[in-house]
Amino acid sequence: MADEGQTDFPDRPFVPASEPGAAAAGSTSPTGADQAADHDDFAERPEVYVGAAFAGGLALAGLLRLLGR
Repeated sequence: MADEGQTDFPDRPFVPASEPGAAAAGSTSPTGADQAADHDDFAERPEVYVGAAFAGGLALAGLLRLLGR
């Protein structure tokens, strides 16, 4: 178990919930939303998602074919 005051994210400082606005005033690290916007998996490799959608479609068609018999 983690000790009090430690987080699973060592690159971001711990800000207790009892201090509203403390993160905005003293923090220079990006927030979770900023990190998500900077790291977009689909923009890096869209062919993986297209291939997964194609494979999923084939699997669904096979399942429907078996259920239709």
